[in-house]
Amino acid sequence: MSIFNELKHSLTEAVDIKQGRKQASRLTRYKVADVKTLRESLAITQAQLAQALGTSVDTIKSWESKRRNPTGLAAKVLATIQDNPGFYHQLSAY
Repeated sequence: MSIFNELKHSLTEAVDIKQGRKQASRLTRYKVADVKTLRESLAITQAQLAQALGTSVDTIKSWESKRRNPTGLAAKVLATIQDNPGFYHQLSAY
């Protein structure tokens, strides 16, 4: 099967799933970290967390106030820190 046909099949399948004609074969959900509680448990400032994650203090503030949720890599890193707080110290060393 050519790459074009594979992509076409994938897109057709995605449309079918979106329109409810087909069930997704897998669904991945990440629990959204409570950033404020996590940060306070580490006894660090918003600025320190922002620096370790490579983001802005405003982003940390918006996560903590629940105006926005961390997504992508940030969500995965926060979940890792939540499961293993020592990972923050390793991350912040860089």
